[in-house]
Amino acid sequence: MPGPEAMILKFTKMHGAGNDFVVVDLVSQRCKLRRRDVRRLADRHFGIGCDQVLVVEPPGRPDVDFRYRIFNADGEEVEHCGNGARCFARFVREKQLTTKRVIRVEAGCGLLELRVRSRSEVEVQMGVPQFEPAAIPYAAPARADSYTLQVEGEALEIGALSMGNPHAILRVASTESAPVARLGPLIEAHADFPQRVNVGFMQVLSPQAIRLRVYERGVGETLACGTGACAAVVHGINRGWLRDLVTVELPGGKLTISWAGAGQPVIMTGPTEVVFEGSIRI
Repeated sequence: MPGPEAMILKFTKMHGAGNDFVVVDLVSQRCKLRRRDVRRLADRHFGIGCDQVLVVEPPGRPDVDFRYRIFNADGEEVEHCGNGARCFARFVREKQLTTKRVIRVEAGCGLLELRVRSRSEVEVQMGVPQFEPAAIPYAAPARADSYTLQVEGEALEIGALSMGNPHAILRVASTESAPVARLGPLIEAHADFPQRVNVGFMQVLSPQAIRLRVYERGVGETLACGTGACAAVVHGINRGWLRDLVTVELPGGKLTISWAGAGQPVIMTGPTEVVFEGSIRI
């Protein structure tokens, strides 16, 4: 039974290309979400069910509109979620928390700029990718376009970079037959990634199209991962496999990713959907 401090929390269930979220407005509601609250909200059997819980908070600095916080299903707060950022932009407009079409938010990864293109489509400036091992973080002696990762006696060729959160990318012949369920958790928890890592399995279809499956840290495989799509495209461009504008086919839908090269931010465009709204006692 909930204790005397229990309260009714309003929420919106949303998804971006199948990557689903519980979005909570803590600008007009007063509540402190604890780790166990997040886990309950995210639980697909006993709660609402989602990959991540997204929290809208007042800004902590004068040059932004909101603070954007992301919690994985296991209750851990993480730095970035691109599909979530698009849903965040639609949410704050539809809840009349802002009327702006260009929205600046502070997140764990830094500042993000969200551009509302239409009611359902949002463009996100995802930030500049970081490649230095210390910035990922990844235990490698020096930066490289590819690395060899030893996993249970198997040598895997990976790309590694940060999109505000850590990513490892493997090129595979087919995403359909890729060993996501086996290798995903092994790479996610590999000792060489001290903060764990999101794992992308990328199939190159052409210089302007890829298929991608992502095993997300603290969540498992998801239907879409925005930062994972960005990381895969950046790695593919660096390896010479891809051009600067790429369609990424994920199990839950398609995203468009563009990157002009070193020192430039990655731009992601994709859809958002509202699934339902409700309230829950926590």
